[in-house]
Amino acid sequence: MKARIDVKELRSVQREEFPLRLARLEKQYFELRVKHSTSQLDNSAQLRMLRREIARVLTVLSEKDKGIR
Repeated sequence: MKARIDVKELRSVQREEFPLRLARLEKQYFELRVKHSTSQLDNSAQLRMLRREIARVLTVLSEKDKGIR
């Protein structure tokens, strides 16, 4: 799993790219949850990190929708 996404980088991304990023992150999160439930996940902290990545993307998307930044 790659390092966390920088918020400054996210804010420079075009609005059209957010659904693609979000779908990819949610798919990864689902896969990690399945691995965790079958005891195949070595590092359960990955779930937490990925949940936070999803939250970052949703936050920046909301900011763009509201015209905050």
